[in-house]
Amino acid sequence: MQVVNEHIDKDGFRLRGTAMSRLDGFSDVVFGFALTLLVVSLEVPHTYDDLRAVMLGFYPFAICFALFIFIWYAHFKFFRRYGLHDLTTIVINCAVLFTVLAYVYPLKFLFTQVALGTFNHYNRHVFSNDLQLRELVSIYGAGFAMIYLLFSAFYWNAWRQRKNLHLNQLEITLTLASLLSTMGLCIIGLLCCLLARILPPAYAGDACYVFLLALLWRPVHGLFTRRSIQAARARTLEQDRAASAPAS
Repeated sequence: MQVVNEHIDKDGFRLRGTAMSRLDGFSDVVFGFALTLLVVSLEVPHTYDDLRAVMLGFYPFAICFALFIFIWYAHFKFFRRYGLHDLTTIVINCAVLFTVLAYVYPLKFLFTQVALGTFNHYNRHVFSNDLQLRELVSIYGAGFAMIYLLFSAFYWNAWRQRKNLHLNQLEITLTLASLLSTMGLCIIGLLCCLLARILPPAYAGDACYVFLLALLWRPVHGLFTRRSIQAARARTLEQDRAASAPAS
């Protein structure tokens, strides 16, 4: 597989997927369709009450939009770095797209209720019993875990093909660091599911506070991997200098 040396990411990772492929195009269409399903309203409001309802819809739309863009960027970054189009990558990619589409309406439902509660329009009849709240939190935790489990599978597959991709020491280290990062986020989602099942049904919503760990995981993960990445970068630079030095 050809390595595109002239395209290098800011961390030193050589980009192999700079050309647009059918897999990239198909994925972008699905992400675009998911964002279309989040649209605030298809009709122009005719009264002020209608306009106010539309404006309240911008809050959940903005949050869901940001979440999907975050997932899209992680997807874009992976394919730009590795440029993989093997069968395993295609299967994992289809699973990612399926999960994204499956969680469009659940996410919109969740943040719509948050928006209504913020503006004192919360519908207290959304849940007929506390067990439904437990089930809802479990659904979100499972979806979060699934997304990052699939991204872990992406990076595992790339690491597995490191020889075919001609990954250098720095790129192998960055791949393993990304694998560790996504696995950590997957564990956070699973922990949310576990707490939702352990806590009393009426307090199952408190399990969502586990997602705050995701904000802490990034700096903690950076502390764990910084030294190994710096060492790998130094070794890679030495190897590059040795390879480019004229033979005596």
